[in-house]
Parts: sequence; structure tokens; C-alpha cells
Amino acid sequence: MYRSTAKHFIMTLFAFLIAFSVHAEKLPNITILATGGTIAGSGATSTTTVGYTAATVGVQQLINAVPELSKISNVTGEQVFQIASESMTNEHWLTLGKRVNTLLAQPNVDGIVITHGTDTLEETAYFLNLVVKSRKPVVLVGAMRPGTALSADGPINLYNAVLIAGSPEAVGKGVLVALGDQIHGARDVTKTNTSTPDSFKTPELGMLGYVQGPKAHFYHVSTRKHTVETEFDISNLSALPQVDIVYGYANMNPVALNAFIAAGAKGIVHAGTGDGSVAAKVKPDLAAARKNGTVIVRASRVGNGIVARNGEANDDELDFVVSDTLSAQKARILLMLGLTKTSNTKELQRMFYMY
Repeated sequence: MYRSTAKHFIMTLFAFLIAFSVHAEKLPNITILATGGTIAGSGATSTTTVGYTAATVGVQQLINAVPELSKISNVTGEQVFQIASESMTNEHWLTLGKRVNTLLAQPNVDGIVITHGTDTLEETAYFLNLVVKSRKPVVLVGAMRPGTALSADGPINLYNAVLIAGSPEAVGKGVLVALGDQIHGARDVTKTNTSTPDSFKTPELGMLGYVQGPKAHFYHVSTRKHTVETEFDISNLSALPQVDIVYGYANMNPVALNAFIAAGAKGIVHAGTGDGSVAAKVKPDLAAARKNGTVIVRASRVGNGIVARNGEANDDELDFVVSDTLSAQKARILLMLGLTKTSNTKELQRMFYMY
């Protein structure tokens, strides 16, 4: 009787250990690339939710602050940069994009999470959406409040991002953004508020899904081409063409436009009023810039809607490009990458309707 009970106990324990081992082996391998930002920030007191210092906490400290990560993934961390995201540059993007592609090419990396400041998070996400060469999930995550705050949102956002990055449902959906229990697509998400935790939204076209419990739930996907479907290759790029943004407003003048042209801009995104309207005082200078070889993209400062080709300007006659639904800051990214391939405006317009 004793031997039978002991044998049963040993067999049960052995089966448990095998099951535990199999479960552990099935956990996805997620690499967290840290770049700084509020999610890595700290404040003077627990009630400091503005006026804090960004980019003070290292990646391992971020991981250690969320021990629950070990239950959903095998996590490793790497500090790529340690900056506030308003200081993000083209050079940072190229370095980050190349590192992401290198990691995703490794069979032991199932997905990547990038911690990032929220000020330019949407721009970095869209850049990666165009240059990542893998179907594996890449998820950008940030926080609107530093980790020292009473209501810090960074830890749960990081947990959700790792959960998404390890989710089979996230494969092939392009670069994603995770904040506030929501999943957004890189192309259309934007920061809508200076300080509240629910700042990130996709106002018109809609978020892709939610994180609830231990699962990512997807309801929508973007129809625009991304990642492995794009024509952009940054593997041998050391710099991107200079593209600047000119903002439209009442009583606008061409001073800023001409300064950018004089400084060597290869492209200009004109964030016009309404449907990308061009002020009478500025139109001749935009037309002259285009005749001299600078590519002009008409975008809108409104934030939503399609910029109609040949709507508020005769784009065919002026040889301008329109941004479709891209914001000015994202149109700048696509134009920079487009100019690494061609300066033909018809080809560039094709890209704006494709990506």
C-alpha cells in the first residue's frame, strides 16, 4: 500500500514537472528595448505628475518593477537610448530600426517591446511600421505619468505591451502602440492630450483592440501596407533626406518656408488649414520651391480626414503631393523614406495612397 502510494506520488510529481517545463518553454521570448521617456521618469514627490524628469530609470529597473512579466514571457532588456522623446532624431530612428530588424531575424526572439516617451511615440511607431522587415510583433509603449507617481500607468502599460508582443494574434498586424488597455495601429494613432492617461487615441479610424485579462483582443486591422510589405530598406542608410514642416495659419507668410529651403530641405510638408489650404502669400513660394526641385506635400493641421488631391490647390499643375489621411508629422516620415527611393512626384503620391 505504501509503495503504491509513493509510486503514485512520484509519477504525479514527475508529470507536474514535465507540464511545468513544457509551459515554461512555451513562454514567448520578448526583448524590451528602452529609449527613455516618462515611463522611465521620476518626480520629486508621489503626487508629481507634471514637471518630472524623464529618462532617469534604466531598463532592468523597469523590468524589475513588474515581476508579473515572468509569468507571461521570457524577458530580456536592452538600453538603446536614454532620452526624452522630444529629442528623438532621424539618427536615433535609423539606429533603432536596424536594431529591431537584427533582433527579429533571430529565431529566439518572438517579439519586441519598445519603451518610449509619448511626445514622439507615434512618429517612431510609424517609422518602424514602414521599415521593420518581420511579421513578428513590435509594440511601442509609454506612460503619461512617471513611475514615482501614485497613479503611475507605466507598469500596467508595460505588462500589456509584453502580453501583446507575445500574442500570436499580433503577428502580421504591423507595429502597434499599447497604452491604457488599448491597442492602436502605428499609422493612425496620435497623442491627443498634454497630460491625461487616456491621451492616445485613433480618433476617426479606430483602435485595433483591447487588452483584457491575460489576452489581446483584436477587432480591426489596417488595410495599408506595412513592415514586410513595404519597399523601404534602411540596412545601408546612414542618414535620411531633410524634410521640414511648415504650419499654416491666418496671416501666414513664407519666411519659415524659405528658411527651410535655404537650409537644404529636400521636401516640405505644408500643414495647411482646413483641407490643406495654401495661403495666397505662400503659394508662389511653394510653387517656386517645387520648380527648383523641392518636393511639396500638402497635409492638414486639422488632424482628421482626407486631404483631397486637386481640392484646395491644383496639385496636378503645381506638381504637389497630398498626404491622404496622414498627419503632417507622419507625412514627413513617409516623404523622407520615399525620397530615399525616388523624387518622382507620381511615385511619391502612389506611396502616400499605399502606406
